[in-house]
Amino acid sequence: MGVDLRQVVAAILTLTMFVMLGQMIKRDHFDSLQEKLPGEPQDTQFDSGNVIEKDGLVKLSKRSKGPWIEDSQELKPCWSTTAFDEIEQSRGYVTFSLTNGPEYHVSQIADAVVVARYLAATLVLPDIRGSKPGDERNFEDIYDVEKFVKSLDGVVKVAKELPNEISIRNLAAVKVPNRVTEDHIVENVEPIFKSKGNIRLATYFPTVNMRKTAQKSSVDSVACLGMFGTLELQAEVNEVIDSMIERLRTLSRKSDGQFIAVDLRVEILENKNCHGSGSTGAKSCYNAQEIALFLRKVGYDTDATIYLTQSRWDNSLGVLRDIFPRTYTKESIMPEEKKGKFLESEDSEFEKVIDFYICSQSDVFVPAISGLFYANVAGKRIASGKPQILVPADIPGTSAPVTNYLSPYVAKKNHLAYSCFC
Repeated sequence: MGVDLRQVVAAILTLTMFVMLGQMIKRDHFDSLQEKLPGEPQDTQFDSGNVIEKDGLVKLSKRSKGPWIEDSQELKPCWSTTAFDEIEQSRGYVTFSLTNGPEYHVSQIADAVVVARYLAATLVLPDIRGSKPGDERNFEDIYDVEKFVKSLDGVVKVAKELPNEISIRNLAAVKVPNRVTEDHIVENVEPIFKSKGNIRLATYFPTVNMRKTAQKSSVDSVACLGMFGTLELQAEVNEVIDSMIERLRTLSRKSDGQFIAVDLRVEILENKNCHGSGSTGAKSCYNAQEIALFLRKVGYDTDATIYLTQSRWDNSLGVLRDIFPRTYTKESIMPEEKKGKFLESEDSEFEKVIDFYICSQSDVFVPAISGLFYANVAGKRIASGKPQILVPADIPGTSAPVTNYLSPYVAKKNHLAYSCFC
């Protein structure tokens, strides 16, 4: 069968058109990011050649190229346990459980400590419960018991378990809102405690609100201690996380050992409406492609190392790895001998803890999903002098003011952590 010359020419022209189109897209999305736009302010943009100073909040690192932000000075606690009044004689017991992952644990601990302190009750060491029935762990499986007890010395009495004579069935169940207030305790908790003598506490979250308030309260210092001064990981868990962070830094030689942690979990993205809402069109989550474009547009090179909180690799993440080849999930950087214990299931409490603490210690944290994980990782980072939290955005052009990316928790200093640290 003969070949139609016109078809051959048409095919060549079509191929040439696609090549040219690809080059145009590449230039529009990536190459043009390397060019400095005329008239662009030199002190408010992420740019590898400039130092950013925005109200003394952050500045770019001079040790490497790209928009890497330097750590700031670690903040010091504003509270002091010596300032608390002497503990009264225990009037009963407060029990509770830690649930849903470490981003909830820190808030649950804070509320339990506040309630126990106000009621002059003994706080019973909590157990840890996963999202699946029967998924229960002891506190010491994840956290340092001695550190916890010592941190509350002189503030709240802590018992490792309920006395044998007190039955769990006889405990009165009491729900309190996150960041429980003194008024709520007086009106809704204290009457039940006085009547029953012992209670089982559960924190619920009507909203994800970690912004500081102008109104001061007598329970503020206790809440700050509970949230930021009580929980430390036990040695084995801490060792695994340290080894994974060290592995990520080894893989990040081209960026001087610096890496980006992105909270991106496919199963949440699939169940959440990520489309813009309201007059601003703000989104509550971003997918892998949107995160890749965002990171490129703020100036990160394609050799940047990225850690994802996604439990196992998913094909939908391929677009991110195509642009940033050094993109990893925990299964590829965890020591082989630790995988049996710490990657035992896709909903393991250990995995949640690993993600929370790696995101708290990374050089940059990007929350692709809004919520309590983002809010409480932000608090931990602020306290440790790591303000490098970039909130994704759909950037219409090639650049925008840095305040469009820096988390409002940091840019406006409105996170609860700024009330707890000086």
